[in-house]
Amino acid sequence: MPFQQLVIELGRADPADAERACNVLGAIALSLFDAGDEALLEPAPGETPLWRETRLCALFADSAEPGVLAATLTAVLDLPGDAIRCERVADRVWEREWLKDFRPMRFGRLLWVCPGGQRPPDPAAIVLELDPGLAFGTGTHATTALCLEWLDAHVAAGMTVLDYGCGSGILALAALKLGAARATAFDIDPQALIATRDNAARNALADRLTIAERSVAVAGPSDLVVANILAGPLRQLAPELAGRCRPGGAVLLAGLLDAQAAEVAEAYGPWFDIETAARRDGWSALAGRRRAE
Repeated sequence: MPFQQLVIELGRADPADAERACNVLGAIALSLFDAGDEALLEPAPGETPLWRETRLCALFADSAEPGVLAATLTAVLDLPGDAIRCERVADRVWEREWLKDFRPMRFGRLLWVCPGGQRPPDPAAIVLELDPGLAFGTGTHATTALCLEWLDAHVAAGMTVLDYGCGSGILALAALKLGAARATAFDIDPQALIATRDNAARNALADRLTIAERSVAVAGPSDLVVANILAGPLRQLAPELAGRCRPGGAVLLAGLLDAQAAEVAEAYGPWFDIETAARRDGWSALAGRRRAE
């Protein structure tokens, strides 16, 4: 069944008013998009900021009259005459549609992340099967890619790993695929823990992975501590993550912009010999070795 879609350029208008108006007119689904190219990094706790320039896509039943809808919304929201574009959207298998551009990706020498049903061209590949989901982490973002490449080069057989802020669990699961004996995945987001548990099961790694929903439940110390979060939390967590890494163990930190790397490294300096491991697209990853007490 096809649908009618209205693409509404809201500019700096309040999206909430447009959402309410579309719902009154019978919208089936609403999606907000960045109308420019504005990154939203490290919002304050409790904030869910939107972009300065916003685009709203509203989906309606095929029986709806897009011209009438557009004219009504233009008047109600006091929009310019060219702010709304109408288009007909063909029905698709929506559950899989968003995966169509997700292909096997290689990180380092042997590690590949592949969506379900796809295989890499390298017969010697170490494969982690993973589909994009609600929890952060598929390898498409530079910070995750930097971590995966580092893991491919540095994970040793038999080591223990803590993935602090695990998202989809991709880093803990990659470490297990690369030879780690056990890994612990911790996150405060329940959706992340669900995704991690599901991803571990589909990769037959559940028996070697501990999923922790509270930091006090994390056993340790570990041979390797990985945290791909944001610069602010990384600075605040420095004493805790240092305590969760054994002397002589390693730490891998990501989710920080190039300009933030020095201050994060300084926060870990009392416990680690740490340096920038790699940079990509304005993002940095830090790696360090825990000094003896």
